[in-house]
Amino acid sequence: MRVRYLLYFLALFILSGCVGATSSGLFGTGVTIAMDPRSLGTQIDDSIMDKSIDARLITENKNYLINVKTRVIDGRIFITGYVDAPEEKLKITKIAWETKGARSVKNDLKIKEKFNFQQSAKDLLITSQLKSAMIFNQKIKAVNYNVDTHKKIIYVYGIAETEEEKKEIIKEAKEILDVKDVITSILLVEDLRIKKD
Repeated sequence: MRVRYLLYFLALFILSGCVGATSSGLFGTGVTIAMDPRSLGTQIDDSIMDKSIDARLITENKNYLINVKTRVIDGRIFITGYVDAPEEKLKITKIAWETKGARSVKNDLKIKEKFNFQQSAKDLLITSQLKSAMIFNQKIKAVNYNVDTHKKIIYVYGIAETEEEKKEIIKEAKEILDVKDVITSILLVEDLRIKKD
């Protein structure tokens, strides 16, 4: 048991050497350590899984580093971004499922189309508006979420304290002008396998 905790702290020390301990990128979910309701062990397991998937994707195709984003929350893998062909989407799903500890895989990859500056600017504006709304809404812990937008469809990933907080995020997203749809992958704290004490 002591060896396992020692390994967790060693992994945390190694990971924190690359990224600050309160950085939103450390555990791949946009959740800071202090605000994250997952146990430290779960956070480290998720981080290791996320880095493992990224390493396999980069080995497969260097373009995946730029075009594919992965997030792991409580063993659940979420994938967003762009690929050139449907076969690539299937291959990435297979890689995610082969990752040790994977409990589920949600693949929201889109097939790449010709770059459209106007659409990209609009998507960036929608993402910024939702992030701002979440920061100013006192019912939402904004640091617990990641937001991506593609073709006016908002994708929100994270951990909600309550069902009310989850509904509040969806409400804020749907109030943004020109949004076509809101797709959420929000886990409730009560759904986590191991929670922080």
